[in-house]
Amino acid sequence: MNMIKTFTEGEELIGFYLLKKADIKQTNSTPPRDYFDFVLADTSGEIPAKLWDVSPVDKETYFPMMLVKVQGFVQMYRDKPQIKINRIRKATEEDGYTLTDFIRSAPIQPIDLVHMIKQTAVSIQDSEVRRVVEYCVSKVEERLMHYPAAKVMHHAYYAGLAYHICRMLELGEFVVKQRPFLNPDLIKAGIILHDIAKPEEMDAELGIVKDYSFKGKLLGHISLAANWIIEAAIALGLDTSDEKIVLLQHLILSHHNLGEWGSPVQPQIPEAVALHYIDTLDAKLQAVEDALDSTPDTEEWTQPLRIIENKQIYRMRK
Repeated sequence: MNMIKTFTEGEELIGFYLLKKADIKQTNSTPPRDYFDFVLADTSGEIPAKLWDVSPVDKETYFPMMLVKVQGFVQMYRDKPQIKINRIRKATEEDGYTLTDFIRSAPIQPIDLVHMIKQTAVSIQDSEVRRVVEYCVSKVEERLMHYPAAKVMHHAYYAGLAYHICRMLELGEFVVKQRPFLNPDLIKAGIILHDIAKPEEMDAELGIVKDYSFKGKLLGHISLAANWIIEAAIALGLDTSDEKIVLLQHLILSHHNLGEWGSPVQPQIPEAVALHYIDTLDAKLQAVEDALDSTPDTEEWTQPLRIIENKQIYRMRK
């Protein structure tokens, strides 16, 4: 079975794929006709697909997060590949596939990623900071095993959030060694906590975000995490106005840097400045790496990346 990344214009295909999105739309014809606007996915990437002349039975058959067998061919639409589906059916147990066969995931086992996060939390020297971090991690530990870090922008796959935190911890360790004036406990705490409320912000299944939650839409992960720090302080019998608690909140509230990016305050302690740029560096480089990985080897340029102002990335010739 050909992988989506390798599809070429005019290619005929028969294979199994994850139905990631399934929206009913209408043509501009008179009278308008219903059609399915699909997104198919496998571990190499995803591609839009169209099923024309949708029947009432089709509408009751195909939904996101199911496996389907597709017959069709690849065509170009506005310089982008898409699949015109000739035949489609739901996958069955007899086909021998499971959803996890088609889910993109972090390149490191989730259990190892969560172990690294917990071990880093244990290594925090300041007992009060450590206890707050451990309290917040315990709220989402199970979901860290599979939650993405975002819906689209970066690390948007199975265990992507834990992978993002761990890669940031590696960067943070280097930065602290290079800049010893930084407080290593605050760097570790800020990295672990900065996106810790993402599982509360998003509704996700198998690393794919279906929508933002009620709290996610009205509060967002930054406010949620800042509130968790106060919740932890109260539960642990700590003074909520203590300097350490305020500094931890500041790290969370400022890590997006600007109000238009979601931060109510800008970084005003050294560790907050470092946290913002460590986060930005990992997010942008991972988005670039993922784009290159999902771009066919025959193409020199990736699709435009929103995270870098819709610029394309050029693949250097070997």
